[in-house]
Amino acid sequence: MNQDLSIISLLLNASWVVQAVVLILLSVSVLSWAAIFRKIIALRNVHELTKNFEDEFWSGKSLNELAIAAAANSKKSGPMERIFASGMREVQKLRERQILDSGMMMEAARRAMRASYQRELDNLEANLSFLASVGSVSPYVGLFGTVWGIMHSFTGLAAMTQVTLSTVAPGIAEALVATAIGLFAAIPAVIAYNRFSHEIDRMANRLETFMEEFSNILQRSTASMAQHSTRSASGH
Repeated sequence: MNQDLSIISLLLNASWVVQAVVLILLSVSVLSWAAIFRKIIALRNVHELTKNFEDEFWSGKSLNELAIAAAANSKKSGPMERIFASGMREVQKLRERQILDSGMMMEAARRAMRASYQRELDNLEANLSFLASVGSVSPYVGLFGTVWGIMHSFTGLAAMTQVTLSTVAPGIAEALVATAIGLFAAIPAVIAYNRFSHEIDRMANRLETFMEEFSNILQRSTASMAQHSTRSASGH
């Protein structure tokens, strides 16, 4: 009896609809776990790269030195370093065109950093919508398999003259397996989604704080450069 009511035995004896639902849920579960592990590795790498660049940024190096290092390390840079590089590129472009107006420089740098920030945020949020969908839809897919299995079971029981618990139990049990597997797929996805969302929100706040701090430093630098240029011009 125990062997007959094992999960594998129940699934093998289930209707094709329940088997299809279970197969879909198991496939989705595997894909969600793969997405979870990829996201864990990606966020860990982002945190490490961000910390390394923060240490470099506040180490006392000049903005030009940091910009050169960021350009040389573009393939292995983190989101904060790429945001910094995008702002510095705009400033350097205006310098090359002999446009030294501080306000224009800051406006161009802020626009470039905001665009880069949005791209980085989109990259960080990749696959989150998939986990959200798995977490919200999987229980209902499993419930559909359960309802169908129960309907199929009772349809078969209608032809019997005597119905006992031993005849009802296998059909009900195989139907409930679909709901259990639906929850098995949904729960890790929901937990991972909430965890990753929290980490990404913290990283977004960290990047926004950096953009404000860098903007203040850049504003002082561009203002000083504009004053120096004005003095040089008046001297001539």
